[in-house]
Amino acid sequence: MTGVLGFLDTEKLLSIVLSVIPALLCITFHELSHGFVALKLGDTTARDMGRLTLNPIKHIDIFGLVMMVAFGFGWAKPVPVDMRNFKNPKRGMAVTALAGPVSNILLAAVFFALYGVAAAFAPASSGSAFDVILQMVARTAMLSVALAVFNIIPIPPLDGSKVLFALLPDRAYSKLMRVERYGFIILMVVIYTNILDSTIGAATMWTADRLSPITHWVYTLLTKLTGRF
Repeated sequence: MTGVLGFLDTEKLLSIVLSVIPALLCITFHELSHGFVALKLGDTTARDMGRLTLNPIKHIDIFGLVMMVAFGFGWAKPVPVDMRNFKNPKRGMAVTALAGPVSNILLAAVFFALYGVAAAFAPASSGSAFDVILQMVARTAMLSVALAVFNIIPIPPLDGSKVLFALLPDRAYSKLMRVERYGFIILMVVIYTNILDSTIGAATMWTADRLSPITHWVYTLLTKLTGRF
């Protein structure tokens, strides 16, 4: 019993919470965006299968969640989409796929702004609870950026492949869509060999650097409005 309690100490539990909750929020928002855009384009599959929900349990892929927590990038259970329901199947599939990464960039922007809000109204002597909030906000922003960058890679079944395929002629598109069934194996090889680690990391930091000024803008605006300078 002592061993179990030793493992589940406060610091370790806090670390788990700071990793899992932002990951669940990011992947849930990502998949919900796919389903919402597909619905707007005429495909009701995600709605009919109960995937248009903020309930993270509906979207979790355990292995993808572990990857998010451990390495900062991962995936969720794909939202079902039937491209035959789109007026323009290729374009509809590309727009639906792109909705995921775009939504994560928007979510990251919101959390960079929230960090500025939190910093502007931080108490004079910040306690551990407030520090946890700041960590949670910052982790969510960075994970959301990482998820967007990872999913835009043009390797099936990631979103980037569907965007790329839509730019190809119909014959090539059909052939590559059949290759998608082997995409997960290709993806695992890429992850295992660390081929794209430095590229993903650099792209994530570059994107985050483009968004981080939002924090300063919000902080500066609020401190001026409230006279806290």
